[in-house]
Amino acid sequence: MNFLEERIARDGIVKEGNVLKVDSFLNHQMDIELFEQMGAEFARRFAGEQITKILTIEASGIGIACIAARYFGVPVVFAKKSQSINLDGEMYTVEVESFTHKNKNHVIVAKKFLAADDSVLIIDDFLANGCALRGLIEIVRAAGARVAGIGIAVEKGFQPGGRIIREMGYHLESLAIIDAMDAESGAITFR
Repeated sequence: MNFLEERIARDGIVKEGNVLKVDSFLNHQMDIELFEQMGAEFARRFAGEQITKILTIEASGIGIACIAARYFGVPVVFAKKSQSINLDGEMYTVEVESFTHKNKNHVIVAKKFLAADDSVLIIDDFLANGCALRGLIEIVRAAGARVAGIGIAVEKGFQPGGRIIREMGYHLESLAIIDAMDAESGAITFR
């Protein structure tokens, strides 16, 4: 078991509907020491890439992306889930469906923050069906930029997202891949 799998096994809670609750350390309360380990591991796994930007989606991926960005020395851009008065100029917009929230959002990135010469590392906390990830890939492609890699904290290997993204030819690295979860017993099986 790696450091993230150990933490999930210790503090993660399996709920009905294939939900893994990790809010005590990953996506509500954030364990920055754990995020530091994750950032270092993403830096190791993508060491051969010339990353110029890290892209994530609000909100849970932002903390992980920011720590990872320190290791690459690059800015973080996050796709917003709603229009606001602070967003101006031309935008990339794509509709994505959230597995966790069971809704669809139009995610938005200002065109001025992604350019054709960018080499983008996409970072997110979870990968289930891959809808959010496909939306972020679509935004990078619309900018004419290159997806240099995709770093995921927790992949639900029993759902199709990881397989779909890998079959698209992207370099996808997940720090923990879960092959099975049982809400009744609380058991988690890692790949």
